[in-house]
Amino acid sequence: MSKPLSDHDRRKQISVRGLAGIENVSDLKQNFNRHLHFTLVKDRNVATKRDYYFALANTVRDHLIGRWIRTQQYYYEKDPKRVYYISLEFYMGRTLQNTMVNLGLENACDEAMYQLGLEMEELEDMEEDAGLGNGGLGRLAACFLDSMASLGLAAYGYGIRYEFGIFNQKIVNGWQVEEADDWLRYGNPWEKARPEYMRPVHFYGRTEHHPDGVKWVDTQVVLALPYDTPIPGYRNNIVNTMRLWSAKAPCEFNLKDFNVGGYIQAVLDRNLAENISRVLYPNDNFFEGKELRLKQEYFVVSATLQDIIRRFKVSKFGSREIARTDFSKLPDKVAIQLNDTHPAMAIPELMRVLVDEEKLNWETAWDICVRTCAYTNHTVLPEALERWPVELFAHLLPRHLEIVYEINRRHLERVAAKYPGDVDRLRRMSLIEEGGQKRINMAHLCIVGSHAVNGVAQIHSDILKATVFKDFYEMEPHKFQNKTNGITPRRWLVMCNPGLAEVIAERIGEDFIRDLDQLRNLIKFVNDEAFIRDIAKVKQENKMKFAVHLEEHYKVKINPNSMFDVQVKRIHEYKRQLLNCLHIITYYNRKDAFKMLRLFNVVSLTVALLQAAPGYHTAKMIIRLITAIGEVVNNDPVVGDRLKVIFLENYRVTLAEKGIPAADLSEQISTAGTEASGTGNMKFMLNGALTIGTMDGANVEMAEEAGEENLFIFGMRVDDVEALDKRGYHAEEYYNRLPELKQAIDQIAGGFFSPKQPDLFKEIVNMLMHHDRFKVFADYEDYIKCQEKVNALYKNPKEWTKKVIYNIAGCGKFSSDRTIAQYAREIWGVEPTLEKIPAPDDKH
Repeated sequence: MSKPLSDHDRRKQISVRGLAGIENVSDLKQNFNRHLHFTLVKDRNVATKRDYYFALANTVRDHLIGRWIRTQQYYYEKDPKRVYYISLEFYMGRTLQNTMVNLGLENACDEAMYQLGLEMEELEDMEEDAGLGNGGLGRLAACFLDSMASLGLAAYGYGIRYEFGIFNQKIVNGWQVEEADDWLRYGNPWEKARPEYMRPVHFYGRTEHHPDGVKWVDTQVVLALPYDTPIPGYRNNIVNTMRLWSAKAPCEFNLKDFNVGGYIQAVLDRNLAENISRVLYPNDNFFEGKELRLKQEYFVVSATLQDIIRRFKVSKFGSREIARTDFSKLPDKVAIQLNDTHPAMAIPELMRVLVDEEKLNWETAWDICVRTCAYTNHTVLPEALERWPVELFAHLLPRHLEIVYEINRRHLERVAAKYPGDVDRLRRMSLIEEGGQKRINMAHLCIVGSHAVNGVAQIHSDILKATVFKDFYEMEPHKFQNKTNGITPRRWLVMCNPGLAEVIAERIGEDFIRDLDQLRNLIKFVNDEAFIRDIAKVKQENKMKFAVHLEEHYKVKINPNSMFDVQVKRIHEYKRQLLNCLHIITYYNRKDAFKMLRLFNVVSLTVALLQAAPGYHTAKMIIRLITAIGEVVNNDPVVGDRLKVIFLENYRVTLAEKGIPAADLSEQISTAGTEASGTGNMKFMLNGALTIGTMDGANVEMAEEAGEENLFIFGMRVDDVEALDKRGYHAEEYYNRLPELKQAIDQIAGGFFSPKQPDLFKEIVNMLMHHDRFKVFADYEDYIKCQEKVNALYKNPKEWTKKVIYNIAGCGKFSSDRTIAQYAREIWGVEPTLEKIPAPDDKH
């Protein structure tokens, strides 16, 4: 296999990044050498690759700092309404290349490193991924930060600086093994600690009610130390801020009965406070009611609100003097977006600050709170919705429990006034769930305390209104909106797929990078032979490059001429990796028929399943099944390289950037009505993969934009799933009716894929046969037929590529720029702009 062009070589040929200016290159080299000199330790004369990476990162960062300061000054001069996006996850990936792309420095840096005899890709590979998220939720937040900066919004991302992000995953003897992700061990050149903005956060204690108000006393204090990361917009000189909080113990130890043992213990106890920002919880779409998790949620909210209110009160750059005291103006100057229910504590905390500390009356404070806050819902799965035990609240946050009870009392009064005598509705709409252990329903708190509630795809928003939040929708329909998710075209096209970006730019110019709707103009090239050839060539190069990467890093050999059939999803029953497994087994079992009939013109298939990392048992068993199927299939000489099954361990943003451009087929096969939106589906579509999927999440809108005939849609629709629920789903009926399904299930149950432990997968089979909420068997037959259509089309490369072009042309809607522009206008009340601000060295 001939080695494909490296990204470095390709970038030397590409115009889409702008040409490297000669002065720029010599300046970069000079600054790089200066940083390298200061980076090297005195007693070490030989620089390592990591030294070179840090020198380059610091050189690029120099270009950010002036713009960063200028942007903050600009905001203080203009005093715009500011947007605060609070999220417990920010899945940022690597920063270096993204920064170079957004500042227009990539070619100059490439050229400078080339002249210094360094390989840019090797330096980029030294950077640790900032994996401070589990999957979709955290990656969406990262795309949103990029778009908010690119659209000139005065926006801030707020979260936690986890010392350990999403764990490193190893597959050992087929099983997932977790290792800590020590991403900060070499330092992080992109962050700046800001101890001057440290804030105290209180826990535990008790409340005292006095005539002049309520006091929360005898609390334990943890300090929140902010670390700021610059977020550059695309070529507009705007650099926004992501502020992540780290927990620090206060210095005062309780040394009343001082003795050496007491002192040592007091110092050791600091760890308990600092554990708050130690580690990211690894569960996605799964609620874990642990005290530490609630502490994390309140910690980020309390520190952030103190920051928001400080910034609201002072309006001059660098000044600490209070300029505003009238809180009625808060909703005109502040928009708070809650990314899922994790930051729901912002609502009672804002009430506590306004009522207890700023001495506003309840009605005024509540009006301010609702007009300021907005809530994005990301899931309809009941096990994912947060419900905190009241007794835990009472122990950890006693004042907030009182506030939640008061919010609920007034809320239920309004419900009772509107629906007199409807006791059942009161029970359903209460923030407090009775029966057994009393719990606070955080989604209900978010809805009641926000002026806008949105789902993340049209079908998802409709389901929220019709089922999960039906009562709330009937009472306040004006609150409910849809904001279909999007992805940033900077990272997910320009950066990860430069070849495709170039082919597009040659046909329609470069403006599509900040206005993705312009991809529509590609439709006129759908029958252009040269364009079809160019698109197919880029895909083939990306496949070859990915094959080389897999061989080098994973010791996996795949056929780059096979069809790359890829499913990138967190392992979860609703995402139905098991349906994919059944297809692989069925395809494998057909080899005997093919052998007898000499039908070897079947499509060669490489099935890659990526992304794991949930912490629960069933997910780990599914991973084990996938690796077991791979062990059998990949070692069968009859199959050869016609079918390969690979499970890539330790999935990261960086691996996605390599794998997604190489995919031919994107698996989006969740049960209709369960996937809120998905964003991986959009990344594959933009990078020239065709989608096989159900009518779920954003797949529905993708089919609208690209034409349903250009996707492979199969399976039940939402109405069919509901009808099947009413009738009753009986897996045995499908098992007895479909011989290939029965064969596959019998093989799994009988130990065909686990000969040394024949009973290994019994519980998976038991779940599929008797407790499958996600109805894998009901869609099996249609899925297999749809895969046959995929194979038939793949044998006709020209027709396949035409469908790819329709898909790329239909991607405009799925830019996070569009999503953020809609949030800005329809929820936050701010207007996006593509205007450039002057660069720091621009004297005008």
